[in-house]
Amino acid sequence: QVRLMESGGGLVQTGGSLRLSCAASGSIFSINAMGWYRQAPGKPREFLARITGRGSTNYAGSVKGRFTISRDNAKNTVYLQMNSLKPEDTAVYYCNMEYVNSYYWGQGTQVTVSS
Repeated sequence: QVRLMESGGGLVQTGGSLRLSCAASGSIFSINAMGWYRQAPGKPREFLARITGRGSTNYAGSVKGRFTISRDNAKNTVYLQMNSLKPEDTAVYYCNMEYVNSYYWGQGTQVTVSS
């Protein structure tokens, strides 16, 4: 079966950094794209970044210049390097995979940024 697993969340101070990982397991070939979203309490889920199988990237304006998405194709893993973190970045972070005309989601990892 196909499964996504996020890791790397935690507590960090304002201005600090975190690196999130999301590994896709199972029999997987030629992933179309992977991305990151987040959802803060009382707010809708927000798109953050996406990377295609060819390596093209797309970012939300709110994180451009601070967050970087990358991938390891051999491990079917996507990363999100988050720098200059702010309290408003506090949320549950989810990874997403586009594969064989379907969309898969992980369970999320909590990121908390203290002021």
